[in-house]
Amino acid sequence: MKIAIPSETADGLLSMRSGHFGHTPYFTIVEYNDAMEIVSAEAVKNVDHDEFGCGGVIEYVLGLGVDGILTAGMGMPPLMRFTENGVIVYAEVETPYVGDVALKFAEGNVTRMSPDMACNHHH
Repeated sequence: MKIAIPSETADGLLSMRSGHFGHTPYFTIVEYNDAMEIVSAEAVKNVDHDEFGCGGVIEYVLGLGVDGILTAGMGMPPLMRFTENGVIVYAEVETPYVGDVALKFAEGNVTRMSPDMACNHHH
């Protein structure tokens, strides 16, 4: 299982998480084995939001082949797009570091984002 986590830097599990999905500088792709142990964490640079827009970011992430996205916040349009494409969106707002939230996810302590949790603000 592979999960994308919006990240401020390219430091893998040591990165600070980004509060924004669309404008995040990086995504850390965390891969788990069947026992939900972390087997790898790879930082990938996000596409330029100003150039590609939110739709471009969504397409980029869909192209990474992840099973889910673990984010602090996301608007309704990307939430719907990911859900329609079989990518589960998880929400977690308390944990500042990628590694810590990746472990929290492995323990099953992260909830799926419901439509009423989606951000209503527009960028």
